Amino acid sequence: MNDLQFMPHQEEVLNLTDDKNRCAYYLDMGLGKTFVGAEKMYLLNNTVNLIVCQKSKIDDWVDHMKTYYPEYRVMDLTKKSEGMNFRTLVETKDLYDQNIQIVGVINYDLVFRRKYIAHITDFTLLLDESSLICNENAKRSKFILKLQPESVILLSGTPTAGKYERLWSQLKLLGWDINKKAFYASYVQTEWIENGDGYKKEVITGYKHVEHLKKRLTQFGAVFMKTEEVIELPEQTEQKIFLKITNEYKFFIKHNYLELDTRNLVRFKDDSDFEGEDVTPRVELIGDNSLTKTLYCRQLCGQWHKEKLEAFRDLLESTEDRLIVFYNFNEELTRLRKICESLNREVSFVNGSGRSMYAYECVDNSVTFVQYQAGAMGGNYQKANKIVYFTLPLGKGSCDLWEQSKKRIHRIGQNRPCFYYYLLVKGSFEERNLAALQEGKELTDELFNT
Repeated sequence: MNDLQFMPHQEEVLNLTDDKNRCAYYLDMGLGKTFVGAEKMYLLNNTVNLIVCQKSKIDDWVDHMKTYYPEYRVMDLTKKSEGMNFRTLVETKDLYDQNIQIVGVINYDLVFRRKYIAHITDFTLLLDESSLICNENAKRSKFILKLQPESVILLSGTPTAGKYERLWSQLKLLGWDINKKAFYASYVQTEWIENGDGYKKEVITGYKHVEHLKKRLTQFGAVFMKTEEVIELPEQTEQKIFLKITNEYKFFIKHNYLELDTRNLVRFKDDSDFEGEDVTPRVELIGDNSLTKTLYCRQLCGQWHKEKLEAFRDLLESTEDRLIVFYNFNEELTRLRKICESLNREVSFVNGSGRSMYAYECVDNSVTFVQYQAGAMGGNYQKANKIVYFTLPLGKGSCDLWEQSKKRIHRIGQNRPCFYYYLLVKGSFEERNLAALQEGKELTDELFNT
């Protein structure tokens, strides 16, 4: 192993797959999948390595590899110049002559658009959140399944979410040569039912031979590990997810003025996706006083911050657990709900217009949106153990709202560790706001004058 110090459970999973060049680390969120996957890549010792991850994780992976594995030449393939350099090194074989080991990092939505990647051979392929290829008919899945890696590393906290049919495409990468029809026949129970239109459709009703399936998965290098099996985490754990500050935010801070086109902030078709909803496609922002300047800066770090919206999508794709999401403005809710709808996640809400809690009560992977003023001070949401703070409260009473919001899941009846995820725009007022809340202080509308 490298000089890194690993926790016992991380050493265990690496030892379990020591003799395998294709493996899957299905570890719960918080157990260090990134460290385990990167170390396995290092141990495999291939000249060419490719990491495919969610867009919001690009910088994290680049920084991790550069920090802990300086012997690698690490390239962000979303950047044109670095992608060209990576391609040149691979195609000319210069890296073999110069004894260079390279790592390319790219996101799922871009990988199939880089056709040169299809021609790379004898490399290590690492998929972070490998469950994102569970739909074998998606472009990214088709492309990845046709690649010719020598070694494969799959990372996911929710590879199946209890739905074993989602494993088939990942099993192909692990080297289990079983076609989908045979896999279903062996392990998936289905039934043909009436759909109400006079036709029948086949639906999955359960699974069979599950123990045999698990043994086969172990043979092909899959390791499953739950948090409660290996480590006693603190009752409350906070994680900050940093996003880049936008040029629009910088411009507005400097000039107190901005013309902003808010369309295409997330992966929707066009403005028609928001017809009849409280979303403004084009806005003119004039910060002629501290109140309006504060308001627009908050919105530039929330509903109008494309990377934060994408990071929220990535977070949803990373877990099938119930989530509680705290937010401030109606347009935030509209855009976030659209993301949930695109991922088939059912939604509950608590806000000034009312409350709807069916999805929270009855759907295991539901997302419940809570507006601070309407729901931070009351409500029992301990069916969930994870809160996402899309934006934070600000101004008078914000400390109480924030402290009370954390208690919505951390209360009598909760028997699991609680996790809090903060989506923060680095270099913006949001960092100061969170620091102030943690110190029991409150930032006001005057914060931009300091």
